[in-house]
Amino acid sequence: MLDYLIKGAIVVDGTGADRFVADVGFRDGRIDAVGVITEDAAVVIDATGLVLCPGFVDPHTHYDAQLFWDPMATPSSLHGVTSIVAGNCGFTLAPVSGDGASYLIDMMARVEGMPKDALEQGVPWDWNSFGEYLDRLDGNLGVNAAFLVGHCALRREVMGEDAVGHEATPAQIDQMRVLLAEALNVGGLGFSTTQSFTHSDGDGDPVPSRWATPEELLTLCDEVAAHEGTTLEWVTDGCLSGFEDQEIDLMIDMSLRAQRPINWNVLTVDSAVPERSRDQLAASVEAERRGARVVALTMPTLVGMNMSFLTYCALHQLPNWGAILSLPITERMARLAEPATRISMEQDANSPEAGVFGRLTGWGRYRIGDTFSSANEGLKGRLVADIARERGVREFFALLDIVAADDLQTVLWPGPTDDDSESWRMRVDAWRSGYAMLGGSDAGAHLDRMCGAPYTTEFLGDCLRGKQLMGLEEAIHHLTDMPARLFGLRDRGRITEGWIADVVLFDPNVIDSGDVVMVHDLPGGSGRLSAEAIGIAKVFVNGELSVDANVPTGVLAGTILKSGRDTDTVLVGNP
Repeated sequence: MLDYLIKGAIVVDGTGADRFVADVGFRDGRIDAVGVITEDAAVVIDATGLVLCPGFVDPHTHYDAQLFWDPMATPSSLHGVTSIVAGNCGFTLAPVSGDGASYLIDMMARVEGMPKDALEQGVPWDWNSFGEYLDRLDGNLGVNAAFLVGHCALRREVMGEDAVGHEATPAQIDQMRVLLAEALNVGGLGFSTTQSFTHSDGDGDPVPSRWATPEELLTLCDEVAAHEGTTLEWVTDGCLSGFEDQEIDLMIDMSLRAQRPINWNVLTVDSAVPERSRDQLAASVEAERRGARVVALTMPTLVGMNMSFLTYCALHQLPNWGAILSLPITERMARLAEPATRISMEQDANSPEAGVFGRLTGWGRYRIGDTFSSANEGLKGRLVADIARERGVREFFALLDIVAADDLQTVLWPGPTDDDSESWRMRVDAWRSGYAMLGGSDAGAHLDRMCGAPYTTEFLGDCLRGKQLMGLEEAIHHLTDMPARLFGLRDRGRITEGWIADVVLFDPNVIDSGDVVMVHDLPGGSGRLSAEAIGIAKVFVNGELSVDANVPTGVLAGTILKSGRDTDTVLVGNP
């Protein structure tokens, strides 16, 4: 007897092939049969008119901490994600010992926007090694989770306080390599690191991995080559502003030394600066020419991110803004009131040095969120452009007047500057190039600032009823089989007999994401942004029902995806 029999579904198998109507049966966590099935089943589901596809794979999350208090990895799992990759950007919670946990808590709170209370109260911190960290999660997961080994934790564990501000000695690099080997031996998916100027620790200093020499990075990549089913991920300045030649050379060398693909986050496509994304993808072409493989992650939706002049956010990354926005509040407000400061900030934000953060400068498109003063009563939901027009002032000045009235607490929602048809055409070209892959949600990070997790359902809704940039079969291929193959996920990413039953059943007529809202369910009472899924009928993880009618069932059928055991080796040069 089958465990589940799904009758009459519209099957989109993940390969990009045409859809077909069929019955699909599960037994012992795997897809037992696809076709016309007459065998009895413990549970029979009528799927007439519904699409059955593989579970979605999110290649770039930061659920490393959240999984301890939320093993379902919400909202991702509600939106059909059955497998996640965490430990990205060089940030993991292991290995750790001594005062390392305190350092990692402060670093993750600053660099990934995880509330400190949640990290302190919701994470047990009762491990030292990477293997002990994995063991602490194994058996208590509602999704499948693979974890890269983060460079920052490795470096801090070996070098202590000297991890910041110092190059590693040859002996220390060897120690890092030993720790990396131990982590990969117990199932770490690979190695991740950051060299990006945007990543600072709790003290405001560059995070540990930013002090690494190329030789340190390459030595650790050598270790990755010695372990089956592993991969690489990194972030560098050029991911945001365009690659310098030395960055291209380094990531190609990393791929060649590891003999593994390397992916980076995140490719931003904007028709206003077409040369930036074009040149970034050219790095993948050059890598292919040299026998390496470099893959850019890029989002298929425009993820809104709220801003505030009170707390740390992306506005700090605009040229010369950080020094002003880091001042004590009273002094900060005084500076922001000065006409000369306002003019210089506006000019700096529009300068070429702003790079990708120049997307934040469409001040008139900012929509006012929550306000906190009588002077701003009635402004919530309104565009700054309309308010500035009524007041007869510059849009940037109007915005600053609004936040000043709220003692800088105003919640701001920047409007997209790259929602034009040419930008979307360029994105489709990038997706189809073979050098870019959908992903980059950052789910589990920047919890009160953004909500990228629903990109799967929002993208499908857009493909079916919105911009219709590509067909359903191609869209699902990009969300399932493509990331599964990049990471070598064994028997996942397709609906094929004998493969693991990670699948999603949804209504194509309504599939979408709901509005982003603030929920207060974190340890310590902090809030995070979330969104309901629309049209997700059922989600199966390893053949067990994990989400039913958009509601988690409480069944924790997920597993740690361990390198070598659950992943095959993907060698460079293999698209």
